[in-house]
Amino acid sequence: LYGLGSQSLIESKAYQQIKKDNQDIAFIVRRHLSELRTEKRMVLMIDQFIGTFFATSLIGLLLLIILRPNKMKKLPKSRKNYNKMENDVVLTSADNEHSLPENVSGPDVIIVGAGVAGAALAHTLGKDGRRVHVIERDLMEPNRIVGELLQPGGYLKLVELGLDDCVEEIDAHPVVGYALFKDGKITKTPYPLGNFQANVAGRSFHNGRFIQRMREKAASLPNVRMEEGTVTSLFEENGIVKGVHYKTKDGQEHKSYAPLTIVCDGGFSNLRRSLCNPKVDIPSCFVGMALENCQLPVPNHGHVVLTDPSPILFYPISSSEVRCLVDVPAGQKLPSIANGEMAKYLKTKVAPQ
Repeated sequence: LYGLGSQSLIESKAYQQIKKDNQDIAFIVRRHLSELRTEKRMVLMIDQFIGTFFATSLIGLLLLIILRPNKMKKLPKSRKNYNKMENDVVLTSADNEHSLPENVSGPDVIIVGAGVAGAALAHTLGKDGRRVHVIERDLMEPNRIVGELLQPGGYLKLVELGLDDCVEEIDAHPVVGYALFKDGKITKTPYPLGNFQANVAGRSFHNGRFIQRMREKAASLPNVRMEEGTVTSLFEENGIVKGVHYKTKDGQEHKSYAPLTIVCDGGFSNLRRSLCNPKVDIPSCFVGMALENCQLPVPNHGHVVLTDPSPILFYPISSSEVRCLVDVPAGQKLPSIANGEMAKYLKTKVAPQ
């Protein structure tokens, strides 16, 4: 800029860039330049501007270095391979076949499974700016008889996560308490919701419709990738999980790398054995039925019938369907559906009660 007259300076590319980036600075520069009468005064003003700018930039840089948290662990120089991932620096081993390839920007988090936990987690991390890769075995609407009655505490958690609209447009029913039945007697147990707004209640619905709404919310975020595939194994380096091997529907095998892998694929997870030694006890089994066009005695309540040998549950899952869950204790053999034993058990043992 040295040697330019004030009008030439205003017309220069440098000034136009300043004007584009910061209108306030451009205005100040233009105002001062209009007052200049000699090149000496112009050079002096530009020197002061550059000196002030340099000084403040230097101070800011020093403060940034001092206050910046040290996120990098020290490794021998020969083993450092830095892969920049937005604001964080991830250290990977350069001499291992599982290291993230150089200049490849992978996800921050891999989530295995897109059920209630996986979909909610993907949405929450995605909103937080994380890059999330969700791998779900089957993205079709699931058909399950569990996870159909959301308690008020669960609804409040959905509100907190910004997922409360996932119980809308799925024909869900509000639930305000339970009705208990035993030996012809009935009593009602309401939820303690007196201190909450009127919309705070439980919700009962088709589990699959709820899951699909949550998946849609998570997948709508630009930094969440929802993919259908089966995770076959985790792979590790020095005891640290670095990512997953998975297979897509067309049979192709892939790898996904991330600093963090979260397994959310349910109680029957095949990956769980590689992480721990689970001891799973199955105290009973639920037999589920959908009763069509059936009216329950107490609207907007879950129904618990205390029978022999264990309880039976009823609750609405749509405008025309009521779910009936019959608990069959583990001590007795689960009747066969194929040969008609289940139908006979329900008709002779359960229905009379």
